[in-house]
Amino acid sequence: MWRRISASQFGRFALVGGANTSVHWAVYLALWLVLPYLLAHVLATAAATLCSYALNCRFTFRVPPTGRSLLLFPLASAVLLGVSTAAVALAVTVFGVDPRLAPLVGFALVPVTFVASRAALTRRSGREWRAAAGVALATAGLASMPLLVNPSFYFADDSAAQFLPMWHRLGERLLSGQWALGLEPDSWMGGNLAAESLFGIWNPVHLLDFALVALIGDLAVAAAVVKIQFLVLLAVGTFLLCRGHGAKPAAASAVSVALPVSGFVLHFQAASWAGGLMGFAWLPWAWWALRRHVADGAPALLPFVLCYLCVSAGDPYGLLALCLVFAALAVEFGPRRLLAIGASVALCLPLVFWPVLATSAVGWRSGRELFNSGLLVPGVGDLLNASTPAFLPQIISFGDYRMSVPATFLAWFAVPLLPWLHWRAMPWRRCVGVLVVAGCYALLCLGPSNVWMFRWPLRHIAVLHLAVVVLLAVALSAGLRRDRARSRAAASALLVLLGGYLAIAAWPAQAPKHVIGLVLVAVLLVCALRARPFVVLHLGTALVLGLQLLWFPINRDVANYNFPTDVAALRRDHADLRGGTVVQVAARELIPPEEIADRSAWSHLLLGNMPAAAGVASLVSYTGIGHDAMHLALCLNYFGATCPHAYDRLWGPDRLADQLKATHVVVQRRLREVTDAPPGWRITHRSAEVSVLTRAKPVPWPGGRVSAARGVRVIEDVQRNARTEVVRFTGSGDLVFARLSWPGYRAAVNGREVPVTATDAGLLTVRIPRDVAGGAVTLSWAPPGARTGLLLLVAGALVALVTSWRRSR
Repeated sequence: MWRRISASQFGRFALVGGANTSVHWAVYLALWLVLPYLLAHVLATAAATLCSYALNCRFTFRVPPTGRSLLLFPLASAVLLGVSTAAVALAVTVFGVDPRLAPLVGFALVPVTFVASRAALTRRSGREWRAAAGVALATAGLASMPLLVNPSFYFADDSAAQFLPMWHRLGERLLSGQWALGLEPDSWMGGNLAAESLFGIWNPVHLLDFALVALIGDLAVAAAVVKIQFLVLLAVGTFLLCRGHGAKPAAASAVSVALPVSGFVLHFQAASWAGGLMGFAWLPWAWWALRRHVADGAPALLPFVLCYLCVSAGDPYGLLALCLVFAALAVEFGPRRLLAIGASVALCLPLVFWPVLATSAVGWRSGRELFNSGLLVPGVGDLLNASTPAFLPQIISFGDYRMSVPATFLAWFAVPLLPWLHWRAMPWRRCVGVLVVAGCYALLCLGPSNVWMFRWPLRHIAVLHLAVVVLLAVALSAGLRRDRARSRAAASALLVLLGGYLAIAAWPAQAPKHVIGLVLVAVLLVCALRARPFVVLHLGTALVLGLQLLWFPINRDVANYNFPTDVAALRRDHADLRGGTVVQVAARELIPPEEIADRSAWSHLLLGNMPAAAGVASLVSYTGIGHDAMHLALCLNYFGATCPHAYDRLWGPDRLADQLKATHVVVQRRLREVTDAPPGWRITHRSAEVSVLTRAKPVPWPGGRVSAARGVRVIEDVQRNARTEVVRFTGSGDLVFARLSWPGYRAAVNGREVPVTATDAGLLTVRIPRDVAGGAVTLSWAPPGARTGLLLLVAGALVALVTSWRRSR
């Protein structure tokens, strides 16, 4: 028996795994006594990784330790750490597994761990590894350049108002072991994170980033760290995708480094729309793995994992792109090879996106739209002018008729080098799938502006640019043509001058910048033709990026809130509002611009998801779904109650302020002047900007979220966690909870399930049956279809494993 086990790599790996599990469990149990279970799991895994590396090198695979494997093995382990951490969290929060036994769920990942460890320790692709590492380092350096001109470059618009504050709150939940599976009742309209999908709560890498944001504590710094990480991820994935299509390392590295710092990716996705960046960054990895699977017979487990990471990012645009990649590969290789892996990936979709569809019935944005407003719709000329550094296209943006950043810029060399490429030597058959994706996305970029949940066609330009750089890398790999130099030079000059003319015609006042940009491109083009071209391509990318950042340090096409970034200071400033629900009646457009510029406005008002970072339970939240009933009741939008009559609605016959269990009401004086407090309230603070009302007496039933009892006497209300609450009562009638009635709530009276309803304002209501005189109401919430989605995910993983096993045989 011992000889059989020791003769097999997997057997030796299992023995090492057993020893390593003992080490992990011992460290975990020791740390669990003083730390939250998730943090104890992370630290125990990190400690056990070094032990695992040494044993697997010497005993399992019998290879000497190297610098490459020492770096690559922990990287592979980090991904598996994220997966196992998510599995531990799900085991404890969803299935109620004892925290002491939760690490045992990691045994299900043994086959994945074995494949990843063998690839990290035994593969001998040194040149490929060095080139990929060089791409990562170059991208990290270029992505850090915006911080030199604008330290808050990555903390703008949606990143500041929506993502970073909520990432911080979710990170705190993870580190404390209070993971609520996508429900944050204290964020109200924005608290249904499972239905928001963009937060990627099912993605293990995202979960680790949430914890990292909480540990950093400065939102601008955390934004830069996470965004640069995903820009590097995008660059390396693009490099692998280019290499998979036959591009040489030098050509693949030049275009892979240029894509993350292109106009739309850098100025929109990275600076603002973080969800789009995180979904897009996984796409080239999934595309590369799928192509390796269908073309080279790689195990199906690899594309399944990478496709799951793309899907679980929660970005609908990323899912659309992945579907088109599947379609393109079906055109290139035939559909039969994609059936099994397609089925396994499709089984992942309900877990991530079913809550989005299930919540549309109560949300304010149904998504059933098909029209064209012209907003963020580029023209054909805008797409073709991809190499003029200062070109600001005349695309209708938010509040203006042209862009303030080079949104359609791809790379300085993309257009000028076209006449010098060996187009006849292009392996077109190998690029059929890329051509299909490029053609589809060229059409999508041209509109209409709204198609169901997909708005603003400019968002599609990132995938179009990805397909273009793959084609460009393959073409560059054949080298530059030197024959008919005068004709080719004339064609390049014509293309450069045409781009410059279109740029000047779009905004004549920017002519000096266009001239400088054209001269720089011309000089770089000459150097690339006479010297080492790929060195010049990299150097030119850095020079052009530096010039663009000097000219366009801020994207003025999106909102610039200038929010505070120090979480500790933010919590000190708003400490008086903590400890209860805050209703804010304010309008963003009434805030003086100078108060935004010096950040004084945020000492008395909180917009977007900033209350989450401040530790304040508030109706104010930034969300893309919203609860329509509450929106209509209080005129709530992304930034809170914005109508003057919302204040009066709080004190109406149903006393909505009491049903919300509000403890503070902050009223912007420019929107509504408050002279007298209603009964039971008092004005505790008045400044030139706001009046703050505070409840005179404590809220009833402070241990839970019951806010009104009609015909029922509440004996005890205990909120066990954000998703579960138990109310002991006598009598029969209605219980109103300070919770929005999102789909997924279930209520049981003495073990018998009863339906849940909602008030006119959308607050959850449970009606006690008349034949019940007393007992307990158990209220619980789970994302719609969560258990079914998890089972389907496991089924998809099994399909991928079986497919890999059959392919290996």
